[in-house]
Amino acid sequence: MPNANIAFLNDLLQSIGSRMRPVAVSKSSALSAEDRLAEGCSALMRLGGEASQVVVAEQALAAFAELDDPAKLRFFQSLLDDYSADPAAIRAAYAAWESTQSEEDLEQLFKAVEPRRQALLRALNQAPGATLQLVRMRQDLLRLLREDPGLAPLDTDFSHLFASWFNRGFLVMRRIDWNSPAAILEKIVSYEAVHKIRDWDDLRRRLDPTDRRCYAFFHPATGDEPLIFVEVALCQGIPDRIAPLLSERTQPGDEAPDTAVFYSISNCQPGLKGVSFGNFLIKQVVSDLSTELPPIRNFATLSPAPGFARWLSSVDEAEAQALAADLATGLWQTDSEECERLALRVEAWAARYFTQVKTPSGAPADPVARFHLGNGASAHRINWPADLAEGALTRAHGVMINYLYELDQIEARHEAFANDGTIACGPDMRRAVKAGTAPSA
Repeated sequence: MPNANIAFLNDLLQSIGSRMRPVAVSKSSALSAEDRLAEGCSALMRLGGEASQVVVAEQALAAFAELDDPAKLRFFQSLLDDYSADPAAIRAAYAAWESTQSEEDLEQLFKAVEPRRQALLRALNQAPGATLQLVRMRQDLLRLLREDPGLAPLDTDFSHLFASWFNRGFLVMRRIDWNSPAAILEKIVSYEAVHKIRDWDDLRRRLDPTDRRCYAFFHPATGDEPLIFVEVALCQGIPDRIAPLLSERTQPGDEAPDTAVFYSISNCQPGLKGVSFGNFLIKQVVSDLSTELPPIRNFATLSPAPGFARWLSSVDEAEAQALAADLATGLWQTDSEECERLALRVEAWAARYFTQVKTPSGAPADPVARFHLGNGASAHRINWPADLAEGALTRAHGVMINYLYELDQIEARHEAFANDGTIACGPDMRRAVKAGTAPSA
C-alpha cells in the first residue's frame, strides 16, 4: 500500500471518530485524573451506544496519560481486582456445557471465562488513536511489572489482544528512503537501537545510496508510527566487520552486489514486546529483494552478541576467566599480534556461547540468536574483532556473528528449531564449535 494510502486511512478513521462524538458525557472538573479514569472505565462497561463509548474512551485515555507511576500501578491493580471473570458465571456456564456439550453453551462458557478487562480494553480502543495509546499503556505495565509481578495476568490480556490486533494481515511493509516524510525519518533516528544514528548525514548514508535499503512495518491504526524496521546493505560477500557498512558505501559503484546484509533490526514499540514482527519482516524483505535483484544470492546478518561479555566473565573456569581478563585490557585493539593470539580462543568460547548456553526453557541464552535461529537462519560465522564501538566492546568484547538465511532451508530450519531446539550451523561455525574444547557448563 503506498504511503499516502496509510495516511489517508488513518485520517479517515480519526475523522469518522470525531464525527461520531456527541457532547461529552458529564464529568466533574474537580475530579482527579485517577477518579476520572475509574469513572470512565465504569461507564464504558455500562454504555451501549457506540458514539457515547467513543467519547468516554477518549476521555479515559486522556486521564490515564495524566497519571504518575503510583496511580498507574493502582489502576492496573484495579483492572485485576474489579474487572476479572466472575467465578459464579464460569461455574454456571461450565455446568450448562457439561450437561449439553452444545456449541451454544460452549460459546457462553468462552464468554464467561474471558476477564471483563479484555472487554474494557476493546472499548477503550474505540477512541481515535487509541491503539497506539494502549501499546504505550502496556509499556508502562511492563515497567511496573518489575515492581509488582502479580500484574502478570493483565499483561497476558494485553498480549492476547495485541496478537490479534497486530496480526500479520494488518501489517504494511514500506521502504524508508531519504525522500520519506521527515516525521518518519525522525522516528528512525530515535528508534535505532543497534547502531546509533549520530546525525542527519549519518542517516542519509544509511538511506540514500543505491546499495542501501531500509524497510519498516506499519499498521493502519498507528499511522506513521513504525513498529519495527530493518536496515540493509547490498555488498560483495558476507561482511565480517560493521564499520564498512556504516560508511558512505559498501562497494564501489561498478561492482554488482551478491549479498544483502541485515545489519540492524530495531523494535520501535516496547509495548508490543512478544508480538512477532521481525520474522515476517525479514522473510518479506528476502522475498522482495529476491524478486527485485536476482543477482543477490546471499541473505545474511551481521549481528551483535549483547550478552557474550557478561556470560564469559560468569563462567567459573580458569580459561574463561583468563580470556575475559585478556580482553578487558584492551591491548588487542591496538596490538595485532595480541589480537592474533586471542582470536581462536575468542571464536571457540563465542561458539560455545551461541550454541550451548541456554535459558531454563532450553532456548539459546542470546536473544539475537533466539530471534534469527527461530526464524529459520543458520549460525554461519563468528567475527572478531568486528565492532569496536564502546557499547559493543562492553557487551561483547567486539564479537559479532553472521546468521545466514537460505531460501530453500528457512522453513525446515525453523521447524527443527521450534520442535527440537536444533541449531543449524554453517561450516565455519562447526569448526569453531569443534575447536572449543572447554567442558560444557
